[in-house]
Amino acid sequence: MNTQTSANAQPAHAHSSPGLWIMAWRRLRSDRLAMAALAVVALFLVTLLLSALGLVAKHWDAEVGVNYAPPTFMGAQSAEERGVEGMHAAEAPVPDNPRDPLGPVLKQLRAERDAAAAAGTGGGDAPLDYYGIVDPLAKEIAELRSTLGKDKAAAPVRRATLPFGADKWGHDIILKTIKGSETSITVGLAAALLATVLGTLFGALAGYYGKWTDDFFNWFYSVFTSIPYLLLILAVAAVLQQKGVLTIVLILGLTGWTGVFRLVRAEYIKHKNREYVMAADAIGASDMRKMFVHIFPNISHISFVQMSILTVAFIKSEVILSFLGFGVPVGVASWGSMLNEAQNELILGKWWQLTAASVAMAVLVTAFSLFTDALRDALDPKLK
Repeated sequence: MNTQTSANAQPAHAHSSPGLWIMAWRRLRSDRLAMAALAVVALFLVTLLLSALGLVAKHWDAEVGVNYAPPTFMGAQSAEERGVEGMHAAEAPVPDNPRDPLGPVLKQLRAERDAAAAAGTGGGDAPLDYYGIVDPLAKEIAELRSTLGKDKAAAPVRRATLPFGADKWGHDIILKTIKGSETSITVGLAAALLATVLGTLFGALAGYYGKWTDDFFNWFYSVFTSIPYLLLILAVAAVLQQKGVLTIVLILGLTGWTGVFRLVRAEYIKHKNREYVMAADAIGASDMRKMFVHIFPNISHISFVQMSILTVAFIKSEVILSFLGFGVPVGVASWGSMLNEAQNELILGKWWQLTAASVAMAVLVTAFSLFTDALRDALDPKLK
């Protein structure tokens, strides 16, 4: 009898109610648009990982194409279209000017030089310029040119076209875009993580303790929000005066925590007087334990959603900073630096670098925004 009763009671305990994250994942799986956006974001993240490991776009800076090599579907361009028709013009001899008063003197000097060379007394290796001045470095320059000729013969032949074109240095645009995505996405994720940690910490302290602690952080928050965001990050960039990925992460992370702070502070004010917090206080739990062991797991979804939103915003902010010259240093590929180079290329009609960086950024930002909106709806307790 007792055995049968315990056997009947076991299934009742086996089926526990799903948690917040399990229910959110079920909602996301039922949303096809969210799953498609998640697949696109995952593809970018996998590409970032492969690029960071050196498996993809390792030699993105190799000059594999001619300058401004067009996309393959456009066909190869002539030397005149690439703007190199006058690259050897300085090596051409200067014709005599009949109106030049030094013309007869120049002819006489040339004749004397040629006669000395024919007699074997020297002088033939020193060419004269337009005004008849002997070049003392002519022999050394000739040796350097012969060496350069040998190096050119050993150098690989540059391709006239590439799948999506090349920049002014001959770098493959596709590989450059992949390498640029590594920089931009890394900056966005790292800066969003830093801003979320700061905003969550400040919001927890202000919301839980209240009183003068809350007043101090509210004043700090008001100072940051009173300055326009773009002006604020440009001011911080000018103060740091260092270009690099770490500098951009600090600029964005130290200025973008305000939105997370406002939401987390409100949640801590709401949760600190609930029954489970009072029970933890009754058993002697410390303030830190109540804040981050008992309260934070119940509001962690807010910080997670805010981090996703900030990632999108910081990717765009990095592009703006690099475009304005406050971002990554020269030699580091990012979507912002590509757009900075593309503004000069558009004057010459070279549009492929601008298109590659813009399309890659638009696809990632759109997919990340769609997934963030779906995640926010899935984690909303009002929609359960």
